[in-house]
Amino acid sequence: MNDDARVRSPQGRGRPEQPATVERRDSRSMVRGAIRDRGSAATVAPVESPWQQERGRAEQRAIKRDAVILTAARAFRERGYHNTSLDDIAARLSVTKPTLYHYVTGKEQILFECFRTGLDQIRAGLLEADATDAPARERLAIVVRHYAAAIASDFGWCMVRAEDQDLSPDMGAAIKSLKSEIDQGLRRLIRAGASDGSIPAVKDPKLAAFALAGALNWMGHWYRPGRGLTSDQVADGFLDLFDLGAAANARPPRYNGRSKRLSR
Repeated sequence: MNDDARVRSPQGRGRPEQPATVERRDSRSMVRGAIRDRGSAATVAPVESPWQQERGRAEQRAIKRDAVILTAARAFRERGYHNTSLDDIAARLSVTKPTLYHYVTGKEQILFECFRTGLDQIRAGLLEADATDAPARERLAIVVRHYAAAIASDFGWCMVRAEDQDLSPDMGAAIKSLKSEIDQGLRRLIRAGASDGSIPAVKDPKLAAFALAGALNWMGHWYRPGRGLTSDQVADGFLDLFDLGAAANARPPRYNGRSKRLSR
């Protein structure tokens, strides 16, 4: 098997996978744009087949692989995972089925990558929140907006409505680990908000995190881009609904404005 056909090992805990080259960063912009734009665009243009474009070899392979994942995510959303074949995905890209095997090993790996791409968008929100010294309420809002954007994206259907059981035990365990990381991040921010006074006291941060994530995940069943609220507006609405947003009833924050620690 040549290098193009090797399987990527499932990623576990830690930071989202970092691009190794400038070309990889450029190719990822197509996927990031798909996540970002779905929250506000009324229509989604088909993925332009990169097999019809001229680029350097390394850049071509990265872009082509991302195109396979994005095209598959859209096909899964429209037809369902089990009703979509590799032939269907290849036809959308104007290539042959054997060509796909240079970039993925099969539908299972594609589904895994769809899961991971969406979850990495949320994890990126956690990293962004950890990088700021804002009160916990504002940091939670950053994560929730990333979460809503991911669910509203082309990868949201796979994240919410595809079954983990369709993945191998190793891939399924990797996805469960990423979901747990996100859950723990939400709980941590809710607890921090109750401590610094930016969020009303919550008796059970675990239950609050479950409720908030459940509401966001349900967007995968009803949200349609361009037909009303943007994903950011939905996120802010949920924060207010769960009394985790404006914190009108919270005690004055004890946040000192210089770090995430409380002032004494």
